Amino acid sequence: MAQREDFGSSDVLVDELFATTHQLRLFVDGRLREHGASVARLRALRILARSGEPLRMRDLSDLLGNAPRTTTALVDALERDGLVERVRHPADRRAFLVALTDAGARRHREAEELDRAALTAATGSLDDAERAQLRALLGRIRTAVAADPA
Repeated sequence: MAQREDFGSSDVLVDELFATTHQLRLFVDGRLREHGASVARLRALRILARSGEPLRMRDLSDLLGNAPRTTTALVDALERDGLVERVRHPADRRAFLVALTDAGARRHREAEELDRAALTAATGSLDDAERAQLRALLGRIRTAVAADPA
């Protein structure tokens, strides 16, 4: 039977990067889900918490890198759980902003701790020099991609 790896790219290094990222996300998501959170929910709460003010749905969507429909579904779920609320835009009667509730701020802090612990477990075997080297190498790849967006 064919394996997922059989359908990778033409560069084994790129396949390793994608596989590592995918596996890391599943690992962290699993740790967060044990406590009713997820990477997607944490990212939205993190953006709202760090912004320090309510955001337009479009801005939140852009910051998340999601399609507007995906962000709407995510905000709907967070609102159902009492973690965010939609508030009227002060200058545009037709628009709403997404605001973090007190419960959302608490959940954000809890999820950040879980995320930090999971990432420490995942990367804890790397020493400071290895971490710096890996960051530098990944930075070079991002720079190359950004320089030639074609």
